[in-house]
Amino acid sequence: MMLMLTLSASAQKDKPAYILYNAQGKKVSYKKMLKQLVQQDVVLFGEFHNNAIAHWLELEVAKDCKESRSLVLGAEMLEQDNQPQLDAYLAGKLSAKGLDSNARLWKNYPTDYAPLVNFAKDNNIAFAATNIPRRYAAMVSKGGFAVLDTLPAAQKAWMAPLPIAYDGELPGYKNMITMMGPHGSENIARAQASKDATMAYFILQYFKPGSLFIHYNGSYHSENYEGILWHLKKARPELKYATITTVSQKDIHTLLAENKGKADFIICVDEDMTNTY
Repeated sequence: MMLMLTLSASAQKDKPAYILYNAQGKKVSYKKMLKQLVQQDVVLFGEFHNNAIAHWLELEVAKDCKESRSLVLGAEMLEQDNQPQLDAYLAGKLSAKGLDSNARLWKNYPTDYAPLVNFAKDNNIAFAATNIPRRYAAMVSKGGFAVLDTLPAAQKAWMAPLPIAYDGELPGYKNMITMMGPHGSENIARAQASKDATMAYFILQYFKPGSLFIHYNGSYHSENYEGILWHLKKARPELKYATITTVSQKDIHTLLAENKGKADFIICVDEDMTNTY
């Protein structure tokens, strides 16, 4: 009896940092998730940019997928006009300090994204800088898609081909406008779409048949099977896609209804998890 009570108390004290769920809210093992991921053509890994668990799993998933698939990696956090600098670093022609000086890296790059880039470098894996340069997205947020038509051809090469496809009725874009309150506008959603469309475009530009492309992006860019995935399916509906997203809950042992259906696999992280910034 004492042994049973001890085991029961121990189970109650067990505090996992995260639990994996499928879209229906059923718990799944990491092994089962990995088995499905390696069968895909493209995986969209939606993160919280400051979440340590998501960043750790991004690297672990890449390492484990490499055991059975050739990989291509890509990320929202690197913008397409910085691709030459990224390629130079991957080829050993530019130092880490040189990359930092010559490319627009996020402030959490050293802790959260350098491990992914260095994994690619060490294993001769192509890494795509998929995002539209932020200055052009900012232009769209003020003046709509029409401002992109005024750009020189060389600058248009850093984004999805114009005109950019856009469906303002997609719930994700509509919710974004609502969340922005008095600052929300259709152009804010169009700016988001310029990012989604560009990331999808360069994913497909760098995609290699027979390889698995793993793309890292903020969860909002791919959750609920919208955003980037909407553009990917519009361009290449025959490819096999899987999505991962990150959510945070006070109690991670049951997935909240509001978090179900956000992705094929949902990383439910304890809300007390330390942030990376």
